[in-house]
This record gives sequence, structure tokens and C-alpha cells, in this order.
Amino acid sequence: MPFSPLRPAGLLSVLLLAAGPAAAQMALSPERSSPEKTVPLSKGEIQLSFAPVVKRAAPSVVNVYATHVEKRSARSSAMDEFMRRFFGEDRPGGGRAPGGAPGERAQRSLGSGVIVDGSGLVITNNHVIAEMNEVKVSLADKREFEAQIVLRDPRTDLAVLKIKTPNDIAPMPIGDSDHLEVGDVVLAIGNPFGVGQTVTQGIVSALARTQVGSSDYQFFIQTDAAINPGNSGGALVDLQGRLVGVNTAIYSQSGGSHGIGFAIPASMIRAVVDAAKGGGSLVRRPWLGARVQSVTNDIAESVGLDRPTGVLVASMQAKSPAEEAGLKRGDVILSIDGQNVDDPEAFGYRFALKGISGTTQFGILRGTRRQTIPVKLGPAPETRPRDALKIRTRTPFAGATLVNTSPAVGEELQADLPEEGVAVSAVEDGSLANRAGFKKGDVIVAVNGIPVASTKDLDRLTQRSFGLWEVSINRGGEVLTSVFGG
Repeated sequence: MPFSPLRPAGLLSVLLLAAGPAAAQMALSPERSSPEKTVPLSKGEIQLSFAPVVKRAAPSVVNVYATHVEKRSARSSAMDEFMRRFFGEDRPGGGRAPGGAPGERAQRSLGSGVIVDGSGLVITNNHVIAEMNEVKVSLADKREFEAQIVLRDPRTDLAVLKIKTPNDIAPMPIGDSDHLEVGDVVLAIGNPFGVGQTVTQGIVSALARTQVGSSDYQFFIQTDAAINPGNSGGALVDLQGRLVGVNTAIYSQSGGSHGIGFAIPASMIRAVVDAAKGGGSLVRRPWLGARVQSVTNDIAESVGLDRPTGVLVASMQAKSPAEEAGLKRGDVILSIDGQNVDDPEAFGYRFALKGISGTTQFGILRGTRRQTIPVKLGPAPETRPRDALKIRTRTPFAGATLVNTSPAVGEELQADLPEEGVAVSAVEDGSLANRAGFKKGDVIVAVNGIPVASTKDLDRLTQRSFGLWEVSINRGGEVLTSVFGG
């Protein structure tokens, strides 16, 4: 995929080049003319500018510097020091952390962010600070602050930082992205290529883009305002100086801007920021307990829709909010609280914004009859104890933490998990499990042909001595089998 994560209209003049005198006469005839044009009456009308918006918004946009400092063994440090001296401090792969000991190695990331609350909360992209453990924020006036990572949300590619000891900061108000229209003028503010704060201008060129691939919730604002690496986490601003999106990805074959950039809408930003304000370290979203799929042309024709729209209910879990609301397999969900949903991506986005209390109204088509049904909102339940198991015996699982699956575990791991099974919830760096290739969200299906339904099953198996370990896992719906030495 050529998608890359990112690291008031002005006076518009239209020149009509007529084919000849007749065309010119037709274009200028009173009955066919555009609204009357007038000569500017003041210097101010000539000097239309976005400067007032930029002055209002720019102080809220910050640079984000993130570092991952890795402790290394004495032997690795000695080799690292030799390589640093031989190849120079800037060799690929990083080097010694600034001011750090020889046993430390640093990886760095650069991006942008936006101050969204007077308490010092900053929104940025998760991919800017992913795997990082030290973050600094630089304001437009050159002041620098250490920042704490208070929330990571890989599903939206958003993260919230908190500036330590904030003083005299300017938060940007969060706008309403649902009121954006194609053609609206927007400004992109960020730190492209690390050159310093930069402002570009363009229009909203599309809405509800879903084939971007930088997050689980595909519902992006597309803009032709120039966005480049380093703009990641920066602000997409309307002409009132409000945050309407966080710039997150570009469509590019060269790594530079080709005039197609994507921003996460303000509605999702608000949900993530509210979770951080509430003291949460993760965003809790409502659980429906149903699988939905796209409505094809054939399906639309069979249920009497004039075009493919909505989502088809394919299956439901027992005792889920979907079942309790009376949804049935084959229903077509057309809207949520009156807002149309055209596809599974739009449905997932709209439903995720509804919170975990109260009810929401689904507009559905059942057979040929349209109706509205209330659906109770609530978090995914923990239907059985996790019974977390940390494997320490010398097996392919050593260094992995495993838990019993449930809807709640699936939400936290951002994975579609079976109702009964064992999932990998964490893997230590450099462990046997890490070297074996286990990943967070993997589901252990069987070991040496023996099915694994709970962590107790796996605990018993890892106490045994096998010459070889044949392990089958389910990763994203695909079952993979590998053999490891005993």
C-alpha cells in the first residue's frame, strides 16, 4: 500500500479563456453572468490572509520528540561503542543515548502534537510515540517540557500526552468534524521533516475515506493541504481556528506530499481526550456482540434497497447487547442515531463514539419493513476469569503472558478472539517467546495436537518435557503451525 503514516477562503479569481469573440460575448452577457464583481474598496479587502487564524491556532501546535532508551549487555555495548567510533555517531540504527551510559542505546522519533486542554493534555499520533519511553514537547515559543504518556490507543492511532508543570499554554478548541463538507478550506500545521513549524492551506477533498489502513477505525478526512513526514500528530484546522482533525497519513509513492493527506476526525479525537481526562489509560468502547458485513449489490436488490448501503448482521453472540435488543441475522443496519452508515467501517466508527452508558437507536431494515430499535450501550464483558499465566519454564512460550479469552480481553488486545481460548497478552523483548515469533493477540489453538481451551491447559502442557513442540496459533483468522526444539 502506498499509504504512509506521517511522521476563510482567500480571494479566488477565475480566468475564463474564451474560444473567440462570440464565446467572450456570451460569457459576459448580463443574463448569463456570475454574481456581480466589484473592485476592492479598501486595502484590507486586497490583503485577505489566513494570518489571523494561524496566530490563533499555531501556539497550540507542538513538536513531539520521543526516545526509546534500551539497556544493553556489556558485550553488546562494547560492540556498539566500536561501531559508533568506526562508523560515526550518526550511523543507521541510532547510537548511545544523549548523556547516557555506554550500556544504553536510543531510538528516536519526531512528530507533531496539539495542546487540547489547559491541564497540559496533548493529542498526537500513537505511531509517533509507539515503543518510546521518554517524550519531550517543544512549544512554538521554543519552550520545552517533559511529557508523560497517559494513554495509547493503537486502534485509532492516537495517543495523549501530559506536559509536566505546564505554564501559560494555549489549548486549541476541538471542533465538530461532522459539519465539515467537501470544499471547506482547512489549514495543516505541523513540523514536516523537522524543519520547524509550518502552515499549509487546502480544502477538504473527501470525507469518510476508509481504505487508508493506519488504524482500525477507517473514517478519515482527506485534504489536499500539503502534509509531509513530521506532520504526524499535527493539527488540521478550520477557519475558526478549531481542531477538526489530526494529520496521520499521506498517499505517496515518494515519501513526500502528493496532495492527498488523511486526518483523524475531531469526533474520534474528542472521545480519546475525554477518556484521558477521566483518568483512563485506555479508551473503553461499547460492545455490540455481533458481526456485520458489507451490503453487496445482490443483497441490496434482494431486500429492496436502491443501492448498497448499511451493514448486514451476519451473526450474534448469546446474551450480547445485539441479541437483547432483538437484532436478527439478516437485518440491515442503516443508521445509528439518525446518522447513515454506508459500510462496516462507517458503522464501526459511529458505534465506537457512543460511549459505554445509555442507549443508541439503530435504524434497521428487516425484510421490507424499516424500524428503529434501541440498543443498550455497555463495555465488553469479562465472561470468565483471565487466569493470567506468565510462562517461565524453558519452552517456546517462555517470556509470554497468556490469558483466557473473553470479549473484554478482545477489546483490550484489539483482536477478534474466540469465546473460548487462550490469547497472548504480552511478550517480553528478547525472550524465547519473542524469538519464536509470538505476538500480542495470538490465540494458542493446540500444542502437539492437544487442544488448548484455558491457561490451566497450557500450564499443564508446559510442565511436560517434549523433544519437539508443535504449536498451532490463530492469528487474525489464519491458523499457523510451527515446530520448535525442546
